[in-house]
Amino acid sequence: MNWILLTIFMSLVIYYSEQKWIRNDKSEAIKADSDEVVIPKIITDNNRIQGSNNIKILLSNEQSTLFNILENTNRSMFITGKAGTGKSVLLKFFKEHSRKNIVSVAPTGVAALNIGGQTIHSLFKIYPGVIDLRSLKLGSEKELIKHIDTLLIDEISMVRADLIDAIDLKLKKAKKNKLPFGGVQVVMFGDLFQLPPILSDNAIKKYFEETYGGYFFFNANVWEKTSLEVYELSRIFRQKDDKFIAILNAIRTGYIGSELIEELNKRAFQNIPKTNLITLAATNNSVNRINATKLSELKDKVYEYKADIEGAIKPNEFIAEQTIRLKVGSQIMLLKNDQEKRWVNGTIGVISSLKPNEIKVKLNNVEHKIPKATWTKIKYTYDSDSNRVSEEAVGSLTQYPIRLAWAITIHKSQGQTFDSCLVDLSSGIFAHGQTYVALSRCRTLKGLYLKSPLKDSEIKVASEVVKFMKFTKTLPVNIDNTLV
Repeated sequence: MNWILLTIFMSLVIYYSEQKWIRNDKSEAIKADSDEVVIPKIITDNNRIQGSNNIKILLSNEQSTLFNILENTNRSMFITGKAGTGKSVLLKFFKEHSRKNIVSVAPTGVAALNIGGQTIHSLFKIYPGVIDLRSLKLGSEKELIKHIDTLLIDEISMVRADLIDAIDLKLKKAKKNKLPFGGVQVVMFGDLFQLPPILSDNAIKKYFEETYGGYFFFNANVWEKTSLEVYELSRIFRQKDDKFIAILNAIRTGYIGSELIEELNKRAFQNIPKTNLITLAATNNSVNRINATKLSELKDKVYEYKADIEGAIKPNEFIAEQTIRLKVGSQIMLLKNDQEKRWVNGTIGVISSLKPNEIKVKLNNVEHKIPKATWTKIKYTYDSDSNRVSEEAVGSLTQYPIRLAWAITIHKSQGQTFDSCLVDLSSGIFAHGQTYVALSRCRTLKGLYLKSPLKDSEIKVASEVVKFMKFTKTLPVNIDNTLV
């Protein structure tokens, strides 16, 4: 009897020692960047956590509650919210502070880099184009994805139904588990009223309508076998003006009355500032034309700055350009947050001085020397010794975090915030949600200018999205930090 009790006792000691080691493993990883190594199981409001860039992050009540749900359950969910409600902040925070084996993905290269993840296609080894699920096979990705606890998908509005079903199938095969997504917790972030999946022609659109009943992520077949929990963040951080928020909300859903549209269209008859204004246009051609024209009007010498590239990097994979052409007086946008908080990603400035190895920019009449920044392309790997999914750098681009910014496309502006912008829709709107994305980039109605009054035809909202959000139960975010 004594040896049985001794065996039980020793087993308990080993078990709790292993649990302590697992908890400390994550804490030690965080310790390199922060003195705050204890990650609380329940995060309460006003709790600041040090991020990897030595920037304190303060979660709202809603974000804290959702973090607790994500960390302490295995429930798959769709976290949505209007533009500027902190969806990306929550995603990055959860990724950095969770004890789970987490992999983050996005539909495009730039979106993946913004969250420090991989593209969906590269992680799951899925070729672009319409996916034939019958031909999907596991390859070298199997060893990695079978150890994923949680999959984070950003910009879910741009992800097609067939890609979701392909993820489901590959995870089931890798995990040898018939549960949806092989039992993996799948958390999707985004706003369906923003940019939709890109379909190359009407024939493909017809295929999705006949095969899936639509092309959005919620049309995937996997949702017939599992419930989709939807949480909506409600607190808007980007805008504070109630009138502007009401206009944006109406544009977002396509239900805008005459009074609000008249108020918005007053911004088409204002004197447009000459400086510190960025134009948001619908097409690359419009943007390239505006930037080239403005650059040619400056009389100074052109300086070229080439990026230092390591590894296999594809063109346009990074938001920074491989070659930047600048003149003194060029209007530019900064592409990285400054650790000293002098500027943020999206700050507009003017080139004040150029040398072969130096760029200075004036921001609010203060001159700053801009250091180079590095963007790293990663892939996920699995370490069997530690039983952890980790990130491995496979390429990098080092460049001045600057791009010409008299104009940028609406697509590239997604996720950005500007103090002053001109929305130019003269080349036409070709995607649902494009107008909403453009207008919602600006902090204030006073800082927003329209090239011409907004027409009804320029407010495009997908009827499938309206129907889905109307008939899908959105769960409340309980702000008392209890699990919903």
